[in-house]
Amino acid sequence: EDSCLNQTLGVWTDHSLQYKVTGSLLLFLICFLGIVGNVMVILVVLTTKHMRTPTNCYLVSLAVADLMVLTAAGLPAIAEGVFVSWVFGHYGCLCITYLQYLGINASSCSITAFTIERYIAICHPIKAQFLCTLSRAKRIILFVWAFTCLYCTMWFYLADLQETVYDNVTIVTCGYRVPRKYYMPVYFFDFGVFFVLPLLLSAVLYGLIARILFLNPLTISCKNSRHSSSTVTKMLAVVVILFATLWMPYRTLVVVNSFLEQPYLDNWFLLFCRVCVYLNSAINPVIYNAMSQKFRAAFRKICRCRRKGSDKPATYSVALTYSAVKDTSMVESTDHYTTELEELTVTDELLTEQKVMFPNPCVYGKVDFSDA
Repeated sequence: EDSCLNQTLGVWTDHSLQYKVTGSLLLFLICFLGIVGNVMVILVVLTTKHMRTPTNCYLVSLAVADLMVLTAAGLPAIAEGVFVSWVFGHYGCLCITYLQYLGINASSCSITAFTIERYIAICHPIKAQFLCTLSRAKRIILFVWAFTCLYCTMWFYLADLQETVYDNVTIVTCGYRVPRKYYMPVYFFDFGVFFVLPLLLSAVLYGLIARILFLNPLTISCKNSRHSSSTVTKMLAVVVILFATLWMPYRTLVVVNSFLEQPYLDNWFLLFCRVCVYLNSAINPVIYNAMSQKFRAAFRKICRCRRKGSDKPATYSVALTYSAVKDTSMVESTDHYTTELEELTVTDELLTEQKVMFPNPCVYGKVDFSDA
């Protein structure tokens, strides 16, 4: 991030107490809630069998990336706001900068991955039976993290400590080893590949998905199946929209400052940009809880808000006939060729709305299996 320190030599003037208190409390609250929320997302998917779907695997990858942003960028920002000078040393500067960009880029790639997965599942459901599998999702996630880990190693060579000597104090910051003009090509490449390109791709793919779900209702045989697929897709679309919106102030500021002789570094606006960035990494679990019934129920279980007797609900084996065009995220693992008749194990929680007879598969579709 661009430093908000006054680089004019002379007497150093510290930030106001109001700025320090407001900034520290805001960042701490966002980071705390974000860390707790993303940890819960990871635990929910890893410990709940019916939550292990390809889509949710990508959401776990996104949660890990968001955790990295909150811990490697948010927490050091709080310390920097309190102590003004950098307190984590030379190697701390290198590692924290590396982890910051790793988390940012991995989150962007994870969003791109689940957008493509949604597009295939909705628009090409036959191919999705073979392409949108749990094992393939894990391989894609492994590739995403391997690629971003390798790509971000350049920050070990671009980041370094900088000292600014004033009449009354010496300020140490974690900045860039090379002059800004040499760093800008790297930044613009990063900006295009990990921000502009994913958003353009998401806009096109979600447009195609919307056409299938809302303009061609007959392409999905069961109305309730279409509704559940639409719910999951809407939730993921909200994640993408918030990613674009909350990152926009900071990205725009850096682009604008690249062409200004005297960069715009108003402290309060910089704080606003930081809050937006960290809020993006903290808000996704709130979206899942608000828009996904399955996540909401799983979060309640993690928080032990349900009755103790419901920790181990009875299970029912239900034979369900699928149409040829079904949402592959309904199946825990589709590594094998999916037949017309599948045996699914569901809990009491998922059968609260249908406890009698099921005259046809569409009636049973009221149970939302494809909710992420």
